[in-house]
Amino acid sequence: MGILDWFKGGPAVHPTAITSLPEFQDQVKNTDLPVILEVWSDTCPPCRKMIPVLDAVATRYADKVRVVTVGSNAEMALLRTLRVRATPTLVIYDAGEEIGRMTGFRPEGWFHQMIKAEFPDI
Repeated sequence: MGILDWFKGGPAVHPTAITSLPEFQDQVKNTDLPVILEVWSDTCPPCRKMIPVLDAVATRYADKVRVVTVGSNAEMALLRTLRVRATPTLVIYDAGEEIGRMTGFRPEGWFHQMIKAEFPDI
């Protein structure tokens, strides 16, 4: 653990990258945890802006909310399943079911408010 990790309360947690339907089933559909899934692209400036935001959310809610990312280079079957037309797209899941989706950059505070509203027991 580095000195910055110590000040933050622990090591940083990064979103889990998934690239296939089996990983999607395991990480998103077959979990009891709420899931925040982001679909991103390398050529998308707002997607790059989301990287530190999602790192902060994954770190703050480690073991309470799963944060996963799907790149535009993922398996076509997974991308078709997600039905995403623009990046970044955020999809929120509860008990494996989609409960919301939105497109575009969201600041860290938005995630905290959304988690508090949708998952008040966290």
